[in-house]
Amino acid sequence: MTALTDHPAPSRTSRGRSWIDHWDPDDERFWAATGRRVAARNLVFSILTEHLGFSVWLLWSIAVLHLPSVGVQLTVGQTLWLTTVPNLVGAAMRIPYTFAPARFGGRNFTVVSALLLLIPCGLFVYAVNNPDIPFWALLLIAATTGLGGGNFASSMANITHFYPASRQGLPLGLNAAGGNLGTSVTQLTMPPLIVAFGLVAVGWVWMPLVLVAAVCAYLFMNNLTRATSAYTMREMAAGARDRQTVIMSVLYIGTFGSFIGYSFSFGVLIKSQFPDVKGANFIWLGACAGSLARPLGGWLADRFGGARVTMVNFFVMGLGVAVVAAAVGAGSWGLFLGAFLLVFVTTGIGNGSTYKMIPAIFRARELAEVDGADPAAVRRATTRARRTAAAAIGIISAVGAAGGVLIQQAFRISIEQSGGIGPALLTLAGFYGVCVVLTWACYLRKVTVGGVRTSLAEAGV
Repeated sequence: MTALTDHPAPSRTSRGRSWIDHWDPDDERFWAATGRRVAARNLVFSILTEHLGFSVWLLWSIAVLHLPSVGVQLTVGQTLWLTTVPNLVGAAMRIPYTFAPARFGGRNFTVVSALLLLIPCGLFVYAVNNPDIPFWALLLIAATTGLGGGNFASSMANITHFYPASRQGLPLGLNAAGGNLGTSVTQLTMPPLIVAFGLVAVGWVWMPLVLVAAVCAYLFMNNLTRATSAYTMREMAAGARDRQTVIMSVLYIGTFGSFIGYSFSFGVLIKSQFPDVKGANFIWLGACAGSLARPLGGWLADRFGGARVTMVNFFVMGLGVAVVAAAVGAGSWGLFLGAFLLVFVTTGIGNGSTYKMIPAIFRARELAEVDGADPAAVRRATTRARRTAAAAIGIISAVGAAGGVLIQQAFRISIEQSGGIGPALLTLAGFYGVCVVLTWACYLRKVTVGGVRTSLAEAGV
């Protein structure tokens, strides 16, 4: 690469060719000259690894439907627990995974996080070949797939540093969508694979792909020196007490918690409410719709503002879930499927718009404290905002994933107590209504600041 005198190209460091010392994506000339190309290359291979992480994370969501074929008989409650534990572990893993790129380098940890996926795949093969294994051991084996859930946090935290603050909506949406699609790919491709080769193939098929992803990350990704000082555990602890982190965590439960909770539960819900329908033929549609909608949510947020898109989206989510409840009551499979797919689409749009909001919130808050006419002050404020937002994203993504556990347990309790999922759905519709009010009150409602009526949405949130 040829260095430019006033906006140098990414420079290598003595730590190795994979490390980049100079990286300034907010400099328009730097971005146009070399930044965009390097960022896009890292994004592609980040998506690949995150995609496989989600694929492995969701293994048990499809496997539980076929366990009887290998001699494992479970109750509906046990089945839901077997899909809940991976979600819970995946949520917990997002905290350390958020720090890992800053500690070890984004490229380095992408390689490691890919190779760790071999553990749940190998244990899955063992479990299927030993159908007499006790239920507690099945739970522990299923828990290891949570390693795939952690990949999302490390991938998003890493890619955030590659893109300008004003252009993060779409690439973060693409990165997340590429990962989320692993959910539907698992649910779509596994049933025919199981028919052809047996349930054990679900574990074997991902292993060579994981090795390919690790090699590609090693060869084609980069570590950013600036990201290794991104934030500390103390900053994350402080972020956990930040009012904005708490609010966005609740909203992200509503969007990503819903996406992952529904994705894990969809097959079980179809089987329990419409036993004559072959759920394996439809289970993948929901996650696919939600994944493909995520970049749309990021794009809409870039265009109309994350807060506005998020509020309208929660309103539609509430209506959609109410229609799903009506479909269950009427025993209408067509209405159930159509309404649930609409809900999945809204989870994707909401995921994209809320992720756009997070860095925008902290950037608006920092910029409000400095002189906008002072470029150096603006640059320092932007750097502080990146650090704060990166720490907050780790917490928010973990809480959001944990919210999926609450949704799965709501369905389990509803089925065990009432025999159906109607009460759980109506409770969720009420929760989405609360999210509508919360988004409006915190980000769209105008308040007086220095004698001027304004809102965070008007500041770019």
